[in-house]
Amino acid sequence: GLNSKGVSPTPIHLKIYSPHVLSLTMVDLPGLTKVAVQDQPADIEEQIYQINAQYGSNPNAILLAVTGANTDLASSDALKLARELDPRGERTIGVLTKLDLMDPGTDASDILHNRVIPLRRGYIAVVNRGQRDIDADLSIRVGLRNEERFFRTHPVYSQNRSILGKCGTTNLARNLNGILIHHIRECLPELKIRIGNMMVDVQSELDALGSSEGRDDPNKLGGKLLGLLSKFSSNFAAMIDGRASNTNQHHDGMPSLPVRGGYGASPPGGLGGMSPNPNRGTAIGAAADELYGGARISHIFHEVF
Repeated sequence: GLNSKGVSPTPIHLKIYSPHVLSLTMVDLPGLTKVAVQDQPADIEEQIYQINAQYGSNPNAILLAVTGANTDLASSDALKLARELDPRGERTIGVLTKLDLMDPGTDASDILHNRVIPLRRGYIAVVNRGQRDIDADLSIRVGLRNEERFFRTHPVYSQNRSILGKCGTTNLARNLNGILIHHIRECLPELKIRIGNMMVDVQSELDALGSSEGRDDPNKLGGKLLGLLSKFSSNFAAMIDGRASNTNQHHDGMPSLPVRGGYGASPPGGLGGMSPNPNRGTAIGAAADELYGGARISHIFHEVF
């Protein structure tokens, strides 16, 4: 129901189109919990851990370890899980929240200077809308202005420009967008090579299907299709009879139709693209080899001996 406290591994996809946001893909994962409440199952802790690990283990994902600034950073479950999923700390950014709820006279400057629990990508502080603001229907844009005013007028954060550059949701979005652009630049050469190889494979298949002459002439398409079916039938009959010299060659010297492997989508959270699925092509190829081998043995026994 609407008031259920349970979790589900099935994601809810929400697309936001706005001139005021950057192009990012965010995955909002359920917060870590220890004790089941209301209608939650007894293994709620394990369920939430598995969901977080599923998305966080993607090597292309950036981990945002969200921790309240008014709590002890050393006891952060988010940082503990991030360290398990990213031991070298190359994908983890610490996000400090609730800076407006810290005790008077205290601040998070040491954490923002990366002195407490160092992270390779450092920490960024944000101040989100509170429950009272949400109940009062305070807009996100007004909340961002209030956040900017909080840091700009704070007696500690406003006095240090290096710290001020690590404060605010806007700086967090810019930081993530910069990481995304840098990652895309690193992956472009490899993607270009993969696309080139895939184009060569597809062109080889097209070449195996025969000449493209007359493909735009509707009167010749039927004859072209009939010719392809005839070649395929001859090739298959040769394999069954054991007359083909190998599985990739017709008895009449014409190349057979190649068997392609399947393609599956890249893992969630990663860059878009297609990744080869070797199991499908290998299974079909093995079946064809078994068919050819048995038929060839039968042909030799009956025709040669």
